[in-house]
Amino acid sequence: MVIKVYIASSSGSTAIKKQQQDVLGFLEANKIEFEEKDIAANEENRKWMRENVPEESRPASGNPLPPRLFNDSRYLGDYNAFFEARENNAVYAFLGLTAPPGSKVGE
Repeated sequence: MVIKVYIASSSGSTAIKKQQQDVLGFLEANKIEFEEKDIAANEENRKWMRENVPEESRPASGNPLPPRLFNDSRYLGDYNAFFEARENNAVYAFLGLTAPPGSKVGE
């Protein structure tokens, strides 16, 4: 199982940049393995992400914006879903991973 984080390396939105840094920083700090997939520099990544975000998770208009998280090809959610899971100490469950022993983040 590989956590994939779809980001845009050249986003004009400071909100998106902060959200991406927040997700990536959290994963790195907790030593959670992940792959960073840049939709700005790679058209295949952009196409795959847009095709694999479920209809009910898409914005009313326009395309889904990063960051978006997947466990292999299973869609996990956007930044808001990640943030909510983190606030509830349920990140490992959100990511579909087993929490390491003694981790309060996994409860």
